[in-house]
Amino acid sequence: MKRLQFKIAFIALLALGISVTSCSDDILEENPRSVFTPEFFKTQAGVEGGITALYTHLRFLYGAWNYYNSTETGTDEYTWAQSADGNFRDMDLSGVGSIISTSAPPAGPWASCYGAINTASGIIQNAEAVGIAESLIAEARFFRGFDYFLLVQTYGGVPLDLGSGDLEFNQSTFRGSVRNTVPEVYTRAIFPDLLRAVADLPEQPRLTGTVTKNTARLYLAKAYLTYAWWLQNPNNIPTYPETPRTDPDGRDAAYYFQQAYNVATTAIDNPGPYSLLEYFYDVHWAPNDRHAEMMLYADHTEESEIYNGASLGFGISGAQDNASVWMATWNYTAIRSSNGVATVQREAAQSYGRPWTRMAPPVEVFKNTFADKANDSRYDGTFVTSYRNNRDKLSPPDLTEHPNANNIPVGPGGAVLSFLDQDDPAVDYSGNKAAIGAGSLPGRSDFVINPGGVSRVVYPGLWKLGTYRTDNNGGLGSPNAGLTRPFPIAKFSEFYFIAAEAAVKGAATQAGKTARDLINVIRARAGKWRFDNGEQEVRMEDNSATLVANTPATITIDYILQERSREYFGEGYRWYDLVRTQKWAEVAATYSIAGTAYGDHTPQTFTRTIEPYHYLRPIPQFQLDAMDVSDAEKAAYQNPGY
Repeated sequence: MKRLQFKIAFIALLALGISVTSCSDDILEENPRSVFTPEFFKTQAGVEGGITALYTHLRFLYGAWNYYNSTETGTDEYTWAQSADGNFRDMDLSGVGSIISTSAPPAGPWASCYGAINTASGIIQNAEAVGIAESLIAEARFFRGFDYFLLVQTYGGVPLDLGSGDLEFNQSTFRGSVRNTVPEVYTRAIFPDLLRAVADLPEQPRLTGTVTKNTARLYLAKAYLTYAWWLQNPNNIPTYPETPRTDPDGRDAAYYFQQAYNVATTAIDNPGPYSLLEYFYDVHWAPNDRHAEMMLYADHTEESEIYNGASLGFGISGAQDNASVWMATWNYTAIRSSNGVATVQREAAQSYGRPWTRMAPPVEVFKNTFADKANDSRYDGTFVTSYRNNRDKLSPPDLTEHPNANNIPVGPGGAVLSFLDQDDPAVDYSGNKAAIGAGSLPGRSDFVINPGGVSRVVYPGLWKLGTYRTDNNGGLGSPNAGLTRPFPIAKFSEFYFIAAEAAVKGAATQAGKTARDLINVIRARAGKWRFDNGEQEVRMEDNSATLVANTPATITIDYILQERSREYFGEGYRWYDLVRTQKWAEVAATYSIAGTAYGDHTPQTFTRTIEPYHYLRPIPQFQLDAMDVSDAEKAAYQNPGY
């Protein structure tokens, strides 16, 4: 039997070697294989194994630090933090680095997607011959469309021919490549695959976490929306390979905005197993993972290292580790009470985890994006704003009340450091309070920091993606292990945003589904509280009417982008949102934040140099190095500017 190492046209890259052995409790189980062969795909086990591999490949992107960095750093949501290396400084474009073809973060989709695309093509070509149901083949079609959509958003036009023909399972060792244009990728690959997936996928998931008709609708609607923006090109952003901004079928941007609206509202009216949760807090409350709003995620488990794909004891922030949130976690273990005791220990809990201090949110996040912290629950359901005495989790437990701010004792569970909702001029930053240069307020036992005083070294952590384990046994657990939570990729809530954005761009709307109607569904949910994360106490409060009343009468793209950031902050959406709408340079050109020294609470303003060519990422250098073509052809293959 011929053993074949799949090529991404010219790069030797193994398809993800995972095959299905059995199903237990409706969860995909994985049996690692070293390589897929063409003959293997001609068996039922091979096809089913390839399907499982497509789900597994999500973990090499979603939860991976490098890809996460490329989607957030350099936007209005994150900049580089005190411990950032060049990978993070490069992505910020603020004068401390630059994005080049050897930069690791933007290379993630190219390195991961083509193996999955080839696997999907192998399944599509061979599944019917071995009697596989159309609904299962449709899962492969979904992922091929999904991966090509990610590639075209990231790099522009990309190859449809991996060596054996357009959208064919590659069995050649050809080491050249030809990039297709953006319209060709959309109209020949993305739209046909996702339309077929919508038609053939079931309403209900085959297994827990598998894709459905509405999962395909979400990406079809989003692809229509993104392509419509590309055709319209309001800010004259260049594309590559160069091609006229025309559709091969003669349709204009208005047609595709309407299609995006129609598909999204069809999904809202026919939700299947999905729904909006009643409270935003529950969308990211770790014990509630894999809920009805979550449509696609890169899954993990603490049941088995094999099935998890990464160590359960000590993560390396590589391969299949879910380690993204570490990057946005500052070193809270540096906090000291007044007697010098480290009252906040590293813990495998949602507010804590492993601190890497690579990414920090600018001041504008707290002043502008999340200005309404009293009514809107999304700030509280996004960030860690109180760091608490957890020495009772030590072995043996320390139940001592340690003196804290104003020498007031704080026992287990009490707030040691809090980030205030609003700037208070009475905060006293004198002295090295809490050993991290925090401040104090009269009568308060917790040290405090104003939202206008966040820095590259001390800032609120990202609660929504935080660590969660069920095996801590009352202790600190394994905070240095990669997360075993699923990393969220797609949610039912995004249908409302897609339809609203399409409506703002001119799509004809249905009664009760104007842009404002749709956005207010999301805002009304945001006004409902059941728990105050910062205060760590029950808070049954409904501010929906206030939030709905405060929604502007006229919804703009700028307002939708603000709402998207409040809803999806830190989840890897932001760079793609700003690139799609061509607002990146406008929204993220400047930001303010204090420096890298403890006690620095004076923000400085930084300017990013975001050029039109930055709206596409560079083709990775490893791709160019693997091509057996002339230097001139390699130069022509690269996106301009890199």
